[in-house]
Amino acid sequence: MQTPKSQNELKQIAKDVRVSIIEMLCEAKSGHPGGSLSCVELLTALWFSEMKGVSDAPNYDDNRDRFVMSKGHGVPTLYAILAKKGFIETAELMTLRKLDSRLQGHPDRNRLPIVEASTGSLGQGLSVAQGLALGFKLDKKSHRVFCLMGDGEMQEGQIWEAAMSAPKFKLNNLVAILDQNGGQIDGPVAEVMPIEPVVDKWRAFGWHVIDIDGHDMAAVVGALHEAKNLQSNGLDKPVFIRARTVKGKGVSFMENKIEWHGVVPKPEEAAKAILEIKGSH
Repeated sequence: MQTPKSQNELKQIAKDVRVSIIEMLCEAKSGHPGGSLSCVELLTALWFSEMKGVSDAPNYDDNRDRFVMSKGHGVPTLYAILAKKGFIETAELMTLRKLDSRLQGHPDRNRLPIVEASTGSLGQGLSVAQGLALGFKLDKKSHRVFCLMGDGEMQEGQIWEAAMSAPKFKLNNLVAILDQNGGQIDGPVAEVMPIEPVVDKWRAFGWHVIDIDGHDMAAVVGALHEAKNLQSNGLDKPVFIRARTVKGKGVSFMENKIEWHGVVPKPEEAAKAILEIKGSH
């Protein structure tokens, strides 16, 4: 079991992760900075404070909790986390999206078995996570399953099928997290296909809903702890965490700019971004 990090430690890890995201995307010359930067606090809190059985390498065993990154284009964040925990070498981050690299632009379980599912076809990850959670229930195992989704993929029908069925099966070992940064490749989510009132919708489907600022580390850690406490104390339903986030968070010239969804920084922009991240509080 890992020892949860302090708030200050988690915030420093989040800074380091953001720097790694910028560095690897700049090196790859392709990728998705906006949605990678928006989910940093969420993944940092999960992997360094909450999830069971994912202590620093090599202690990655079958007793671990599972994490499914449904918004697969944000996988640079996960790769940076894995490097910080020692599951992959830091130098390997610079192979992102290159031929024969294990670090593909979307999670590839065949190349990198440490990821739980090959994702990137948006809308499918929650179904995978639900299947894992149901399997653990049937096998009477205590593992929990976490799934990170983007708000653009909330427009996919398969998400709502899983949203409807998970409460039916009383999957109190499942936590779905929405990284709601407000943007997708075609523009603002509210203009492309509105998903609001998303909190009311998930509550109506039978989920326990927690609504937080996804960049407030204390709020993120608190929401994850709340989910765990509720589920271990008899809650018979899955948990949905709506995390309100900022696309491109941490880099002022990227924040809330749709154009940074899938455009990577040039070397001079990357240098500017890294300086800003390292100097932030």
